[in-house]
Amino acid sequence: MQLSETFPAQSPLLMKIATFNVNGINGRLALLLRWLAEAEPDVVCLQELKAPQEKFPERAIRAAGYGAIWHGQKSWNGVAILAKGTEPIETTRGLPGEPDDSHSRYIEAAVNGVLIGCMYVPNGNPSPGPKFDYKLRWYDRLSQRAQELLATGAPIVLAGDYNVMPTDLDVYKPERWTDDALFRPEVREAFAKLVAQGWTDAIRHLHPDEKIYTFWDYFRNAWGRNAGLRLDHFLLSPSIADRLSSADVDRHVRGWDHASDHAPTWIVLD
Repeated sequence: MQLSETFPAQSPLLMKIATFNVNGINGRLALLLRWLAEAEPDVVCLQELKAPQEKFPERAIRAAGYGAIWHGQKSWNGVAILAKGTEPIETTRGLPGEPDDSHSRYIEAAVNGVLIGCMYVPNGNPSPGPKFDYKLRWYDRLSQRAQELLATGAPIVLAGDYNVMPTDLDVYKPERWTDDALFRPEVREAFAKLVAQGWTDAIRHLHPDEKIYTFWDYFRNAWGRNAGLRLDHFLLSPSIADRLSSADVDRHVRGWDHASDHAPTWIVLD
């Protein structure tokens, strides 16, 4: 399918797009459905489904009013795109560039005239090592795909868990994370080069000086101490960036019982 075939002349005047690392979709299905009913996003990118393809809770998601596509994997990884009241039109499954990569970390679809790329970037720890090398290669592949998408001129949102804190402002104690694969200079540089292609980091664009976190570990009372990290990001193509009107994190969801260690993050395109 040609990308041009998936985009009407106009997309809806208002779109709320969210990303949420749910950390096990079946174990946290009740929490996910509660948040969907409360927040009413138009599009949702989910990460860490931790479920094989046949175990995705399609019936419950559809009962909540959402069409869905997903790329599952047993026990690990897994990504999905949900669309309220419509069906996402899948354009890509799996990140191109490494045919032997069996990880379910990327899926892409057109929804209401906007191309949505949903990703779960590798963690990369321990670093240095093979897992860190894989993460850097993954970022190289993502950059290549992002450049190809930009060349189409289509309205594009790349959303998900990028597993990087881009700047010191995105981590509660930067000095404690200097050797971690989430904060190593090579990873931050890879993210910066990606953004420099022409993408807009939505949260930082609207909140340039605020400490905003999307993740709080389960250990050492990180949530209670607000010892957080900003790992979940939206990158907007130039053709849609001027529609960005608001962006925030549903922090309170992290405080619910049996919560994911991530909170839902969202933007509104006006």
